[in-house]
Amino acid sequence: MNDTALVVGAGVSGLTTAVTMAEAGYKVTVWTAEPPELTTSAAAGAMWGPYLTEPRGLIQQLSLRSLDVLTDLAADPATGVALVRGIEAGRTPVDPPDWADLLPDFKLCTRPELPAGFVSGWRFTAPIIDMLVYLSYLRTRLEQSDGSIEIHKINTLAEATESSALVINCTGYGAGAAVPDPAVTAVRGDLIVVDQPPIRIHEFFSEETGLSPDLVHIYPQRSHVILGGTAVPDVDTREPDDAIANAILDRCAAVEPRLKDAAIREHRVGLRPTRPKLRLEVDTDADYRSKIIHNYGHGGSGVTLSWGCSERVLELTQNL
Repeated sequence: MNDTALVVGAGVSGLTTAVTMAEAGYKVTVWTAEPPELTTSAAAGAMWGPYLTEPRGLIQQLSLRSLDVLTDLAADPATGVALVRGIEAGRTPVDPPDWADLLPDFKLCTRPELPAGFVSGWRFTAPIIDMLVYLSYLRTRLEQSDGSIEIHKINTLAEATESSALVINCTGYGAGAAVPDPAVTAVRGDLIVVDQPPIRIHEFFSEETGLSPDLVHIYPQRSHVILGGTAVPDVDTREPDDAIANAILDRCAAVEPRLKDAAIREHRVGLRPTRPKLRLEVDTDADYRSKIIHNYGHGGSGVTLSWGCSERVLELTQNL
């Protein structure tokens, strides 16, 4: 077999794919326009759960595999992964998500269990990931398998094919220009970081907001709490905005009073790489000089799909 691979992109999809390939014996190089800690993945919340991605059946299969791996990783605090229990709720009657049966402790809430103003919801345990810690963990794991990361921006995938016989495209939103693929669009996501309050928050909360661009989620971590968020379609700027940050804090504090008057330590912005369907396949375009495998279009499910997709990439590679 060809035992070298060039992975383009160093977000969570690219790094996870690189780790999977390297640990399977491939000599892996990652090209990225910016270091992992500056990618969209670093601006993820991040909690396991399929969001803004299709097709449903495949997404559930891939999500379940990632859930298994992330659950195992949560046994080691150094990974940045923790299993956290909490509630997702709606202010109007809403049906449970399609992925409810993937979680063994998923159960519907009674009205007294819900915050004021909410009428339906469910409780479950899921992995919550400190993305800066997790991306560093993946990078270290890659390097331990002799993989490497290079800051190397490309404009088109054709540039990558000149350097490797096997190219794995994990460019996220960048795939729109690099492939090119006009089906890829950006959905801007904002979150803020605040300190844990004196009476610590231990459970997550997420509001079922439907198609609203204004999200509410509260993800506790060791020293801080991640608050979100937004899902603004067709906006590709990553500039922080004080008005957006303050609105996120206000929405979250309205649900969790312990957050009232919290100081905003950081405002992170990312671009969810949204596509009508996940692209996870070998490119059959004969014009390329190399074999290309695409792994992009994860929407808001980059972490949720990461291990399932990376293992599928490995299978596709082995079957070339």
